[in-house]
Formats: sequence, C-alpha cells, structure tokens
Amino acid sequence: MWFLVFLLWLVVWAAGTYWYLFGKPSPFSLESVRPPGPREFDQRKRDKVIKQGFSVDKVPSNLDVIVIGSGIGGLTAGATLAKAGKKVLVLEQHDQAGGCCHTYIDKSFEFDVGLHYIGQVHENSLLRIAFDQITEGQLEFQELDQHFDTIQIGLGEEKREYTVFTGKTEMEAHLKKQFPNDTAAIEKFFKIMKVSAKKTHYLATLKLIPQWLSLFLLKSGIAQLFSSIFSLSGTCATDLVNTLTSNKDLHVIFSYLFYGVPPKDSSIVINALLIHHYKRGAYYPKGGASEIAFHIIRTIQKHGGNCLVRAPVSQVLVNKDGAAYGVKVRKGQEEIEVRAPVVVSNCGIFTTFQKLLPPQIQIKPDIQERLNMMKHGRGSFLVFSGFDGTPEELGLVSTNFWLFKNNDMDNSMEEFFARSKEEAPDNIPMMFITMPSVKDPEAKIRHPGKSCMTILTMVKYEWFEEWKDTAVRKRGDEYHKYKMRFANKLFDWACTLFPKIRDKLVFQDCATPLTNMHYLGSQRGAMYSAEHNLNRFHAEAVARNRCNTPVKNLYISGQDVFSCGIAGALHGGLLCASTVLDHIVYIDLMLLKKKLKRKAKELALLAKKKVE
Repeated sequence: MWFLVFLLWLVVWAAGTYWYLFGKPSPFSLESVRPPGPREFDQRKRDKVIKQGFSVDKVPSNLDVIVIGSGIGGLTAGATLAKAGKKVLVLEQHDQAGGCCHTYIDKSFEFDVGLHYIGQVHENSLLRIAFDQITEGQLEFQELDQHFDTIQIGLGEEKREYTVFTGKTEMEAHLKKQFPNDTAAIEKFFKIMKVSAKKTHYLATLKLIPQWLSLFLLKSGIAQLFSSIFSLSGTCATDLVNTLTSNKDLHVIFSYLFYGVPPKDSSIVINALLIHHYKRGAYYPKGGASEIAFHIIRTIQKHGGNCLVRAPVSQVLVNKDGAAYGVKVRKGQEEIEVRAPVVVSNCGIFTTFQKLLPPQIQIKPDIQERLNMMKHGRGSFLVFSGFDGTPEELGLVSTNFWLFKNNDMDNSMEEFFARSKEEAPDNIPMMFITMPSVKDPEAKIRHPGKSCMTILTMVKYEWFEEWKDTAVRKRGDEYHKYKMRFANKLFDWACTLFPKIRDKLVFQDCATPLTNMHYLGSQRGAMYSAEHNLNRFHAEAVARNRCNTPVKNLYISGQDVFSCGIAGALHGGLLCASTVLDHIVYIDLMLLKKKLKRKAKELALLAKKKVE
C-alpha cells in the first residue's frame, strides 16, 4: 500500500516537474530571428524609438507589466515578457533609453557611457542567442582584434606591459609566454575560470528554485557535492591567487578588470568570469551601444508595448494587501498613475526599496533584511575626449588599456579611497582607456574625420557630495575646477601612451558620480549598482538575493540580481522574466542552442559533400 502511494507521489512529482520545465510555451523561437536589416543612420528616426517622451496617450491600454528603468536588465526582462505575450511598458527617467547602453553625441563626437566591449557573443553562444531573441536578430557585433587588452603596471622606466589575447587555447598560452616561471599558476587559474564558466548556472539555479530548497541544499552540504562553485563563489580572490603564485604582476592580471572592489574584498569567481568572458573573442556592437536599446525597444513595441522617456517614477503603488499594482510618474507638476498587475524595477535595490516604496513598506523587517545584504557601490569618473583626426592619424587602436601605478591593487585601492577630497585627484592609482570610434566600423561613416576616447576610473561619491543638490551643468566653478583636476591627471596619463592626441583635442567632457546619478539614476553614482563584494557572492547570499521581493508583484532586475556589466545585467533580466513567468526561460535558450548547433553541423556536412 505505502509503496503504491510512494509510486503515485513519484509519478505526480515527475509529471509536475516536467510540466514546470517544459510544459509552458517558450517566448523564444528560431522563426522570430530574421536577417539584419539596413542600419538606421537617420537620428530623427532613431529618436522616435529611443527618445519617445512620456504622455498618457502613449501608454498602451490593458498593461500586463511596467518596467522601471530602460537599462539592459529592464529591456531584457521587458522584451522576454513581451515575447511571452505580455503587454509591457518601460519607463525611463532620462531623455534617452538604454541606461549604460546609451550613447551621447556632442560636437559631432559619439561616446559610449557604459558598454566598452562585450564577450561571449560568438556564433551560437547562449548570450548571442539571447541577444538574437530579444532583438529578433537585428543586432550585429564586430569582433575586435585578438589582442584585445593591454595592461601596464608601473610608471616611467619601471613600467611593465602585458598583453591579453582571445582564443580558446591562445589566451592561456599567450600568458604563459609572458610569465614562463608561473605556468603552473596560470594553469590552475584557468581551471578555476573553466569551473566558474561551466557551473555558474548552478548559482543562478539557487535563485529560481524555492528559497527553502536552495538553503537546505547549501546548509546540508548536498550542493557542495555537486560542484565546487558553491564554495568558490565565497572565496576571496586575493587569498586564492596567493596560493598560486607570489608574482604580484600576475596577481594584477588575474584581477585587472576592476569594478570598484579590491581583490581582497572580491569573489574569485567574479574575477575569473570577467576574464573568461573574453576568451572566445571581444566584440563591439555595430552602430554603437545605442543599437542595443534601439532594437530591443522595437521588439517590445512589436508585441503591443512601448518605451517612454522623461518618465521619472516617483512611487510604486502598493495596495492594502501589500501588493504592487502600478506606479506614479511625474509629469511636470503632476503625478500620473499607471497601473499594471506586475512591476519590474531595474533601477537598483536601494532606489527601489528606499525611494519608490511607500514609507510604511520601507520599514518592514523583510525589506530591511534585503537591503542589509547589499552595500552601495563605488562611483565612477569618466573623461570623454574628442579629437580632429582619424584613428590612423592619431595612432589609436581598438585594444583597451588598463593602467596601474603599481602591482598592489589591494593597498593602492584602499589608500586611494581613504584619501581626502583634496588629495584624491593627485593620487589616482589606476584607469581604463577605450576608443569606441576605432571599435565600431561604422563610426567613420557617422562621424568622418573624428576620433574619440573614453577614460574611466573609480572614485568616492563623498568627494563630490557637497554639490549633490545643484543642477546638472549648473554646479558652479568650484565643481568644474575640481572635476577637471581628475580629468587633467587622467588625460595626461593617457597622453603618455598616445602623444599625438594632445594637440588634436577639440572636445572634452567629464562624468562624475553626480552625472551618473542625473543621467543613469544610479544611487551615489555607482555605475555597477550595488557593490560586488565577497559577502554578496557567498552561496547563501546568492540564494537569498533573488528577483522576487517581499512586496507581492514587485520584482528586481539588472545588475543587483546577479553580477555586473552588460552580460550580468542581461542575465538579471532573464532571471527576472523567468521568475515573473514562473518558467525557466534558460531551458528554452538551451534547446534553441542545441537546434542551432545541429543545424550548423548539417550545413557543414552539406558544404563538405559539395567540395568532394
């Protein structure tokens, strides 16, 4: 009798699991992807898509989902839900959609603000398939040179230069040539990279299965039996690389893609994933970063939704039962209610919980518990420089440059962030240089005879805080003088690599944490949202930090869900869509990947037969 009951329960459980995983219709299909159309160069036509201003008559009727924020995480969630049959409205407080994927044009120069290069978009990769689905195949990528990054450590005669190459085997082999005495350390690090890349989906799964089950698997030790990823994610990067080698320059190579957290406070998995991200190639979107938002928004519109800018959300509406049912949007002096049964916030956990929720909801213990899991991220400082001259004339290349004054990232970052406001501009320890006009093959068509460069470093919000209540572009002479102290130091450093740019400089602008707050809506100017510290990536914290929130019908998307960068935010959008739909869309993407690989094999066989 008991055996029959158990057998019946097993059948029901198996059937329920199969239905949950495969029983719901997929939002994705091979048929929805079409060959890329001609690039749209008419800025007025582009603006109708990415700069469509908010008004009540543009809000679709009978909305299913409202997405707050048009960064890649919000747009990905919105497009996936739209393709699943939901009517979606994306609301953006800035005058242009895209978040960190937007570009801005000034004096005939076009700059990316957040996307500098991207990896893992080679043919039939999961990320490429996701991009193809949410843009319906309209987004194209330009592969960059195999030598995609240069790392310089030290100044003057003590400067050492290392290069990083893409390639399944070339990346590791090239590093070994530069560090012949540390080949064993490099091999071990690349094994960690492989585990991190192949098993990260286990960490994502912790967010998709019931939380009680995730915590049970972790606390019981069962999860650790499946993979070392669960312990690796909570392993300090500095501690681990110290066990591999004492070579401090190689320590920098293992952590050079900085995101505001010194290696001693970061997870080895995140640092390994960032390098692995470019192993199969580094790419740049043809037409510039704004192409991403342009094509995703058209997918949302195709399915009856819309994306509206100049639409700052002032509050998430919550009913007496504690469920979200819409938002308030500021339009001039009035606030307009827009309602939908689901609200997705892509504007960060701090803004969502501390600014958008009603006060009586903000103070609830479960909300405070989620907030206490996170810390505010570091602010960023960017210098945008425009030059008269082609890249060839100026000696500019598509390779990115990462510059460090010394090989002790932990101490240099700790000392820098401990500096006073007055000392900080003269003691910048590191910076990143990218040249988008060289990466995009169509830049010379849009802006002939022009070149541009973006320089980035991390800074403290507190150094700029005294001007937080001033208006953008009207912050006064003292603010301008202070930010130009940073800009001049960074530009002078860049001129040591590219001496021809100094005499050809015709445009320069800077973005401080206050700039990021105004244009990106980021808390304390943090481009990478909440801090990506070690505590956040302990497996139990990963399991608890999920897309659903203590407020029913309110969900979180973007970088605060999983990890930083364009790819991290996009996965945050996919995880969010999976949670809203109660359907793991990654399974659909994996099935598409198998179909595409099978199709590629068949085409290769046909081509081989024709040759024979």
